[in-house]
Amino acid sequence: MSARPFSSRFLLGGDLPVKRIGFGALQVSSHGWQGPPRDPHAGRTVLRRAIELGVDHIDTADYYRSGDESVAANDLIRQALSPYPPELAIAVKVSPAFGPGGVWETPDGDLRSQVRANLRSLGVDRLDLVYLRAGTTSVPHGQSLAAEFEVLAELREAGLIRHLGLSNIDVGHLTEARAIAPVAAVQNHFQVIERSEDAVLAACEQADIAFVPFFPLGGHRTDHTAALADIADRHGATPTQIGLARLLALSPVTLAIPGTGSVAHLEENMGAASIVLTDEELAELGR
Repeated sequence: MSARPFSSRFLLGGDLPVKRIGFGALQVSSHGWQGPPRDPHAGRTVLRRAIELGVDHIDTADYYRSGDESVAANDLIRQALSPYPPELAIAVKVSPAFGPGGVWETPDGDLRSQVRANLRSLGVDRLDLVYLRAGTTSVPHGQSLAAEFEVLAELREAGLIRHLGLSNIDVGHLTEARAIAPVAAVQNHFQVIERSEDAVLAACEQADIAFVPFFPLGGHRTDHTAALADIADRHGATPTQIGLARLLALSPVTLAIPGTGSVAHLEENMGAASIVLTDEELAELGR
């Protein structure tokens, strides 16, 4: 029975090594998107435990805040982890569709101000990776992102950003952006069982660009859930761990950034890094 091993690291932008399982910081500040605030002490505890477990890639944003704005993810990251470990890469998102407090607006946001806000709240002089988040809840097909991406490219040239990324985009956006400046990573909504983003993933593979799904494990189909549970039993693992291992086996460019406000859930997620699925198991899961 053959196995499908995967590399444990990826070079972001060709020069920034990160482990392929990182941490998404959205839930350290609130219960869900702009939900009720979490206990800040609990959030800092989760972040410190993440570093203890070897996390070297944290995904966050200055607009990751509780609904009442009393708790902000970037503040917790700075309080818990600064001075930062030299190997830690912190990625942030900015978007012209966000206004004060993370409220969706028409595309007139000040990206320079958002970059400065992330620098200030994280307490750093340069951001390792900045994603341009396009659109609101859906990919803005046919809409040019050139003007917005040029702003970030200028900030990269000024030394405030190390690498650039894109989020919530299609292949056309990726092509357009790469004509302006190098793209190190793409972060899109992606679920292995639906595969609507295969074209973007293929473009990332061809160019050695990291593909970083958000909400990658979703779906509650009975066959999907049953297969995950069966394979999890064989490995002495949980279905969530098998789902993450499957994501990493899908492509050499996929990274996982599962987020949580729970230490126990964090430890479960990180345990996926040691699971190697066989080709037969991947076939059972659909790929």
